[in-house]
Parts: sequence; structure tokens; C-alpha cells
Amino acid sequence: MSEQKPEFSRVRRKRQNNKGNKMLNWMIAIVVLLIVLVGVKILSSDSTPEDKEVAITETTPEDEASGTENSTEGTDDGDKGEDSDQSAEGDDSSKEGTVSDESDDSEQSDDTSKKKDTEKEGTVTYTASEDAVVDETVSNDSWEPVGTSQSGNHVSQYDGSSVDWQEKKKALAYATGMAENDMIFLKIKNGGSPQKSIGIVSSKDKSKKYRVYLEWVDGEGWKPTQMDVLNTLDFNY
Repeated sequence: MSEQKPEFSRVRRKRQNNKGNKMLNWMIAIVVLLIVLVGVKILSSDSTPEDKEVAITETTPEDEASGTENSTEGTDDGDKGEDSDQSAEGDDSSKEGTVSDESDDSEQSDDTSKKKDTEKEGTVTYTASEDAVVDETVSNDSWEPVGTSQSGNHVSQYDGSSVDWQEKKKALAYATGMAENDMIFLKIKNGGSPQKSIGIVSSKDKSKKYRVYLEWVDGEGWKPTQMDVLNTLDFNY
């Protein structure tokens, strides 16, 4: 009997060790399972709250109703946007039409101004003269009255300072094409009637010499009617 006790105790210890190993394995398995569960939970928590709210909204009847209203509002806004876009396109097209009309008007005005310029050029006639002091006589259909600030009954004046005198000088410069400051007004005299005058003028270097005939137009001023191109100033004027 004394020889069998050690063997029995050895078997018993072996059984106890096996039980301990099983318990340890179970604990390890439980720990691993917990770790897996925790990992799954963490992964599932990565989904955004917005996604969860969307899922809830889709399953809630009240939210579905509100969603329908929102979609309707969105459609209205979209329609308004389309209407605004169409109105904007309409405005743009109308603006383009306006610009086109303006350009047409400007082209027409340009054509009109060109026609006026052509008309103003008129016909210039050069006539040889038998007068010994005159090279040629010039007449121009485009000459017009130079304008006036005078009103009422016109009285031609030759005092050298009156408004009428200054307007005579302006008409003489207009006919010759020279500036008043570049001219010498040798004489301005009566032209044979109260509403006619004659001016003898030259450039300052006297290379250009003219005798200009003027006629008064009521309300419009003095108008050149004829101009003699002189070859000399050595005559009785």
C-alpha cells in the first residue's frame, strides 16, 4: 500500500494540472472574445451620426411627410431659379437688342452727318475776272450765315467796335478760311445797300488778298455771297 500512494498522488496532481490548463484556456478564450467584441463595437461606432439620422428619417412617417414638403419647396425654388434664369436671358436678349438698335442709330447718324458734310461742301465755282486787280472770282453754294446775337430791326454799322462790326469780321474770316488773328482788315464798307457790305482783307504777310461780298440775313447774320482773289492791294478800295 505504501508503494501505491505516490502514484496516486502523481495522477491526482496531473489531473489538477489538466484542470488548471483548461481553466486558463477558457479564460484566454474569454479574453479574446471580449477583445473581438470591443473591436466590433469600435468599428460600428465609426459610422457618422448623420448616417444614423438619415436611417431614422427614412423609417419615420412624420419625417417622410416633412421630407415631401422639403422636396416640394426645392422644386418651387428650382422653378423660380429657372424662371429667373429665363428672365435674365430675356433681359440679356433685350439689352442686346438695345445695343444693336443703338449701333444702327449711330450708323444712321454717321451716314446722315456724312451726307450733311457732302451737302456743306457744295459747289465751288471759280470764274476768271476781267478786273485788272482780280485773278478770279469764287462762289460757294455751301456758304451760310455765320449767326448773330442781334435782334429786332437790323442796322448795319461801321464804327469798328459794335457787335455788327465784329460779326462782319467773323463772316469775312469764314469766307477766306483764315483765323481773325491772322488777318488784316484793310477796309469794311457799304456794299451798295443797307444790308450789304464789302470787306477787303489779307493775310498778315499779304500773300493772300481777298475782297469779300456780304449780305445780311434776318435772324441769321451775315452771309458771304462772293469772294474775289486779288493780285494786288494797290487800288482804290
